Amino acid sequence: MIETPSYADALRVLGCKEGRLVKVVGFAAAAARTGWALAGGGLLTMGLADLRSDVVRYGEEVIRRMPELKGGVDRYTRTQRLAAAHAVIVVSAWFEALGEAKLPFTLEQLDRADKISHGVPTPERFARLVAGLLMERLPTPEPHVPFAETRQAVERAHLRMSEAMAGFVGGLSVWDELPVDDQLLLPRMLAEGPPAHALRIYDEDFRSLSLDSHEFGVRSLVADRQTPGTGLSRVAWLLAELAPPRVGDRPMIHRVRMAANALDRPLLAAGKLPEDVSLPLLGEGYLSPRCRVAELTRESDPSSVSWWRDQRLLPDAEAFLVGHLTSLRATQAPLLVLGEPGSGKSKLTEVLGARLARSEFLPIRVELPRVSPRAPVAEQIEQAVAAVLEEEVAYADLVAAGEGALPVILLDGFDELLQGGVNRYDYLGHLQEFQRREAALGRPVVVIVTSRTVVADRIRFPDGLLALQLQPFEDDQVRQWLDIWDQANRALLARRDLKPLPAATALAQGEMARQPLLLLLLALYDAGGNALQREHRPIGRARLYEVLLRDFTERETATPQRVLIDSELVLLGTVALSMLARGRQVITEEDLARDLPALCEGGQDEPYEPGEPRPPVDWARRATERFFFIRRDGHSFLHSTFGEFLTAWLTVYALRDLDRRRRLAGDEPLALAQSVDDDLLYAVTSFSCLAERGPTVGFILELLDEVPAAVRARCVTHLAGLLRRSLYERRRRCFTGFEPVRHPVTRRLAAYSANLALLIVAASPEPVAVSHILGGPDPLGRWASFSHLWKGQLGHEGWTGLVNALSAHRVAGRGQEEVILGGGEGTAMGDAIAAAATGHAPRHRRLLDLLMLAVGEGRALRFHDRVAVLRELVETAAVRSPAVHRALGALWREDGADHAELRPLLGLVLADPTERVATWEQLVKAGVPEEELWQIRQGGD
Repeated sequence: MIETPSYADALRVLGCKEGRLVKVVGFAAAAARTGWALAGGGLLTMGLADLRSDVVRYGEEVIRRMPELKGGVDRYTRTQRLAAAHAVIVVSAWFEALGEAKLPFTLEQLDRADKISHGVPTPERFARLVAGLLMERLPTPEPHVPFAETRQAVERAHLRMSEAMAGFVGGLSVWDELPVDDQLLLPRMLAEGPPAHALRIYDEDFRSLSLDSHEFGVRSLVADRQTPGTGLSRVAWLLAELAPPRVGDRPMIHRVRMAANALDRPLLAAGKLPEDVSLPLLGEGYLSPRCRVAELTRESDPSSVSWWRDQRLLPDAEAFLVGHLTSLRATQAPLLVLGEPGSGKSKLTEVLGARLARSEFLPIRVELPRVSPRAPVAEQIEQAVAAVLEEEVAYADLVAAGEGALPVILLDGFDELLQGGVNRYDYLGHLQEFQRREAALGRPVVVIVTSRTVVADRIRFPDGLLALQLQPFEDDQVRQWLDIWDQANRALLARRDLKPLPAATALAQGEMARQPLLLLLLALYDAGGNALQREHRPIGRARLYEVLLRDFTERETATPQRVLIDSELVLLGTVALSMLARGRQVITEEDLARDLPALCEGGQDEPYEPGEPRPPVDWARRATERFFFIRRDGHSFLHSTFGEFLTAWLTVYALRDLDRRRRLAGDEPLALAQSVDDDLLYAVTSFSCLAERGPTVGFILELLDEVPAAVRARCVTHLAGLLRRSLYERRRRCFTGFEPVRHPVTRRLAAYSANLALLIVAASPEPVAVSHILGGPDPLGRWASFSHLWKGQLGHEGWTGLVNALSAHRVAGRGQEEVILGGGEGTAMGDAIAAAATGHAPRHRRLLDLLMLAVGEGRALRFHDRVAVLRELVETAAVRSPAVHRALGALWREDGADHAELRPLLGLVLADPTERVATWEQLVKAGVPEEELWQIRQGGD
């Protein structure tokens, strides 16, 4: 939860000059620490009637002085004052209602009740009452919460105050003087009378504040669904209502703001645009998103599509953004923006930064793939600013130069810090700590960070974290965007007797048209010759990417020959492969100059005589001077999905090359005696597990669907033979110069064999039996050896991706066992199935069968039995899966759980130092208290 102000905090923030109010609050605070006598309770002359009078009067003064209070101060101070003003009207509404309530006594009578009926002395009781009324944190409007829910929270606060009042009266002599009926009815009278009347007074006061302060309007979730705008234009309009645009910034800040102002750039910052189309400008072609919002807890599952369906849909995302930026929460916890690849996360940060550039905010956009992934937050910001200013500037100096502008740090691409071996799962916690540290130094800061939805299950969520999920386009948004495309391209397309893409044709593509990037690519594809309008059939995502890449490559190289275009795609695929192997989305020219010729040297357009000198080739320039690349501090793809597709395309190309070479060898005896030439496939697939990037596997499946069935069948046979021999030494190989990263041989063999298994399942039309692809004696034992090698060598990202992509289940019957790969959606047990059900001793597989049977038939297992099952899986089968961690957490949280029986098992799970950090985080998310884990580790050490 975020820290909201109490009434006492509000008096301090607003600079209250009401001496008696300040004195009584100070007395209550001191009494809470030292007791009423030491706090000077005997000298306090103020009573409840006087307190009510002062509180009500001060509430009226705050409403009257609101324009003055919020003027002439910086953004954060105004945010604090608005929250404080809201706290004041919440409390003053209750005190006003209390004085008008029909009670069997007056406040003056209570003040004269010096005699102690029983219990705590009256002055100390009064101190406790004041503390309960004025020092408890109060609700505040937030942009993700409907105003009706805010009113309910205010009503609960009023009810709590009435309960405190009832407790106060119950200890006074007045209580004994009341008739029995009044004593019985008093709690109900206080619970029903003042709160209901106070809520009506609060409504009137809130409307008065809202008329003077538009922030209250955008902080109370708007119920009206807004028509999608372009370029977050309503954000600029709403911000202009809150404060006039800033002018006269220092030159350094001016340059930072100009760098953020991207609205007049093309929608895609491509290196080289096609000549026969016109991309809309970012300010015109970016449609304001529709979003769902949720406050995340340890039980949340934001990586699940089904979980998001139950979360609140924001009717006005732009009002939410403005409301969030002007709220207390914004400087206390990051805002996490989630979305699918191509949903517009990066564009949101670009457009929002541009809209904030002329406001009372200081936007600083940080592309996380382009900064040091392990650096502290402030250093990452400084690296991004240095790339803009071309000089190093300390973060503190940058904030000081902003002269009161509230920094908004827009961190784009958090998912890159969760992949590629970095695994900064606790990065959001570091961001929140950065915010706390900066606020303590008088430099409050807003942080917004984007990430792919699919990796959200690897994130540790700090308290108070809000998350937005960008929703796919709805029909009206698809039509609206295509109208913008029509205006930009109708005349250009008419020159070639073509028409812009109609909405009906686009919508026929289903989900392909509902992600902003894919809709743009569909429009570009159709602009080449109205292919979508002619074909009238859905086009797969992989085919869309391939056709676009081939079309652009043909235009840019003036090369219509398929073989030469393939060589250019191999070149692009090598760039993507080099990025994947390094775990980065940005690559330097030096890396490209080393990697590209090592894999593509054989792709020269013209042969040369042996002694003839070859002209030098600028490999980096040749590969990256394309529409698909962005050059800034290195080279990156226009969108990460281009790299994922090209990696998949190069893998399938290498697989088809393997089949082609084997067919060319024919049935010659010498050819049969030689091993299959898998050098290209080995070079492409031996550095990283392809499943590290989920979209890559999806692209492979789509590309293989286009391969004839006979070719796929041959490929499965080739791949099975390679898998059986994959761990044996090959003395001679080509492409040995291609080594983007240096891995031990075991790591490369693990990646290669894992990818061979993935490709076998992907190319097979039916599920595949392990005994069929491995053959020989004890195929399950050999499969278990592969599983252990993959888990030990692929790292967390590779192993997790492999488990998710490669479903495995055991079939047992008639005394025989078999493991079937593919043909299923996987299981919640994940690697428990892969490890415990494949290749271990029969008694352990039987144990798993009993567990599955108990779960399937709904039998109740005793706590002790369930702990025993988990102990067997952990100790003997060496299972370390998220499912086991969740089960341990569920057992710990269970009513009546024997924690003493669980602690040794938790210590065993935490014993492996290589996975301790990830295991620790999974257990905490599952509900095991972190303090307990500390004690268990200390006891184990």
